[in-house]
Amino acid sequence: MARRRRHTVAAVIADGVAPFELAVGCEVFGIDRSELVDPWYRFLVCASTPGPTRSSVGFTIDTPYGLDDVRCADTVIIPAWGVTTQEVPDDLIDALCTAHRRGARLLSVCSGAFVLAATGLLDGRRATTHWMYTDLLATRHPAIEVDPKVLYVDEGDVMTSAGTAAGIDLCLHVVRLDHGAEVANAVARRMVVPPHRDGGQAQFVEAPVAPTAGDDPLAATLGWMLEHLDQPLSVDDLAGRSHMSPRHFARRFRAVTGTTPHQWLLSQRVLLASRLLETTDDSVELVAYRCGMGTAASLRVHFQRAVGTSPQAYRRTFRQDEAG
Repeated sequence: MARRRRHTVAAVIADGVAPFELAVGCEVFGIDRSELVDPWYRFLVCASTPGPTRSSVGFTIDTPYGLDDVRCADTVIIPAWGVTTQEVPDDLIDALCTAHRRGARLLSVCSGAFVLAATGLLDGRRATTHWMYTDLLATRHPAIEVDPKVLYVDEGDVMTSAGTAAGIDLCLHVVRLDHGAEVANAVARRMVVPPHRDGGQAQFVEAPVAPTAGDDPLAATLGWMLEHLDQPLSVDDLAGRSHMSPRHFARRFRAVTGTTPHQWLLSQRVLLASRLLETTDDSVELVAYRCGMGTAASLRVHFQRAVGTSPQAYRRTFRQDEAG
């Protein structure tokens, strides 16, 4: 089998770049993980202007890469910097649009969404940024459907994430898209972070499950639900297990997870289905049974809606990647 072309990821920086948000891309894409996938990504830090770039906390970054490398990249990351208070340079906008026309995937972390907004590529699409800036983004760019409630939004060729750690969620999502859930999970384990804070493969992620006290009955119920995804789980039954009324359970569940019991279960079942499709030879019918979808037809509908492809196509893609 022919060796796959190495995928280039470029992080573009300017004065005021936030070290943590930049480091997310460095950690996920910049460390050689060819023991997981060979070849792994080629990662470049690209300055938007010549010369050393000063970070938001004062140290400088000197890199040999610039906007010409951004134009040729396959994926471009825009970490947070002071773009909420400064204009986006025309040459940076041109580099991003050139990369996009070539087929590059563009993604932002935190206030990096303002750079993507300046290109016009977010017009008519959903997007997010740090909750502190969502009103400002919506005011400056009314053509964008700004969603302040999600960790990230995947619009295919353009992706945006909320503040700080949500960049980790988005970068792991990109690895999952490129190489499957098992590889993304392996990277997450090495980073000592959750591989999937909503437990699903939706193209936008609702608020993560908040930590709960060990004696909270809902915490125990959430763990039990994960272990019994193959069973029919009604709100009435789950409320009884949590020693709550169904109405109180539904309110408490949304407060903790940011979504409904039905949607949470559905996303967990899609994630389990994706892992079974990658790691077993089970038929689609058996996968549907094991993840609690009931029938292959039901699995196909929900999997297509959440992942954007059919179970069979997903298996072909990621089992081939694994073999290659």
